[in-house]
This record gives sequence, structure tokens and C-alpha cells, in this order.
Amino acid sequence: MKKERIYLAGCGGMLGEAFYVQFKNEFEIKCTDIDLNEPWLSYLDFRNYGAYRKDVLEFKPDYLFHLGAFTDLEYCELNITETYRTNTMSVENACYIANELDIPLLYISTAGIFDGNKEFYDDWDFPNPLGHYARSKYAGELFVKENVRKHLICRAGWMMGSGPSKDKKFIQKLMKQLKDGKKELFIVNDKDGTPTYTHDFAKNVKALVEKKCWGLYNMVCGGQTSRLEVAGALLDLLDLREKVKITAVQSDYYQKIYFAQRPANERLINRKLDMRELNLMRDWKVALKEYISQYYKGYLES
Repeated sequence: MKKERIYLAGCGGMLGEAFYVQFKNEFEIKCTDIDLNEPWLSYLDFRNYGAYRKDVLEFKPDYLFHLGAFTDLEYCELNITETYRTNTMSVENACYIANELDIPLLYISTAGIFDGNKEFYDDWDFPNPLGHYARSKYAGELFVKENVRKHLICRAGWMMGSGPSKDKKFIQKLMKQLKDGKKELFIVNDKDGTPTYTHDFAKNVKALVEKKCWGLYNMVCGGQTSRLEVAGALLDLLDLREKVKITAVQSDYYQKIYFAQRPANERLINRKLDMRELNLMRDWKVALKEYISQYYKGYLES
């Protein structure tokens, strides 16, 4: 039986690695990015509509997955035009291409599009983005929803995955400090959210594609938590709780480094996935344990 084909644009990051691993055996895939950091990537700048369209049309995919984005909030605040070119206009490019081929489009959104004023957010809560990163991502959401009939919009939370080479988020920042011999971690105690393991996320997308359940979905790991609790759980996994001190601080402690506005609460619940009985996202502590054991073996000793 002939395999279905997927074109994955912006596949060079931490999420792209998981999609490559989870989809490569069951689908014929083409993975592209501007950063050719893997042998399975080919070059494509999806901000260039002509090049994007030509490359996708030549591959003749059954699905288009648009994965890439600028996710550094400070960079986005300082580079507004580039942020909207990359996070919003490129998504419009993807919509035009998907519509021309009449194929489903996957777009990755974020819990960061909410303002943080509620205890948690389900799939039907209305976003209120605070900064340019969140605004650019929500604009992409709206364009996909309004213009592509068969679409998947999947909202991730605090992403973790792909290990030290590609993870630029919270877990890797903590692991780097531990590797550097830090005996005290200063962790904010006023930020709540939901971790999201890249491999669970990719598996859940695959389930939705196979069932053809198009639409918008929150897609985060189970369990509501905080930055402080995640840091503690990481030290427990590494058996470092007695050796490394955690000091709770307010967000303004990092104001000079992390000056972009962030919601105090980014907790999502996967209400639609639960209702469709398609929620494959495991509890965040289970996912964190698997992540550390698979991607950081020997990291602190090397």
C-alpha cells in the first residue's frame, strides 16, 4: 500500500525532531528548514512564498505541516517585522499552498496567546495575546481557521524535547546550569502552566490525522503545575534535591533578561481531545522522566 506523503516546513527545531521520529516510518516525509542541522533536512525558507510553493508542489504531499516559528519572546519584541514575517505571513503562505492542493494543514499554536487571568483555558476560551510573539501566533491561528477548510491547529504549552542540541526552553536551561556546577537555582514562583513533551505531541497529532478529526485542539501534558514544581521534580529525577538549593523568586528578578510580557498562567486543559477520546498526552511527570532518561544520559558527567 502506498504511503501518504507529508511535507514538514520548519522542521529543524525541537518539535521537528519529534515529528521526524514519529512520522518517518508510516509516511513518506520531506523535512525542510533554513538551519540544516540534520542529514534528513533540506533547505527551505518558508517566508519566501515562491520557493515554498514550488518545493511543496514538486513533492505533491497529502498533508502540509507548518511547524517553524520564532519562539524567543525577547527576540520577537526586538524584531517585530521579522517576527510577523516568520510567525504570521509564512502561515498565510502555507494556507495558500494547502488550498491550492486541497490538502489538510497543520499549524502549531501556543498557550502563550492567553492573558493568564483565568485558572485554566480550554479549547473554546478566547485568546488575548500580550506581546508580539503571542500576537503573531494568534494571528496565524485566525488565518488558518478562517481560510483552510481541513486544518489542525494544535496548541502546545511549555515545550520540552530533543535534548541539549535543540531544546532552548526551561528544562535545558536548568540542565545547563546543573552541568555548569550551579548549587543554587533561582526559580520564579509566579508562573503556572502545562509542560508539553514533543513526542507525545507528535503522536497525538498523528492520531488526529489518522481519524481525520480536523479543527483546533489544546494539546498539553496532563497535570497543572508551576515553574517551581517542575524544577523540583527535575532535581528529584536527577537525585540532586539534597545537593542543589532551589530559591523562589518573583519574575522581576529576571526582568533585565526576560523583559517581554508573559502571562502569569498558561495552564491549558485538553477538553476537546478528552471529549473525542483521543487524548494521548501523558502526565507531565511521566513525560519528563522519559525525556531526561532518553536524552540526557551522561549529560551531567560529560
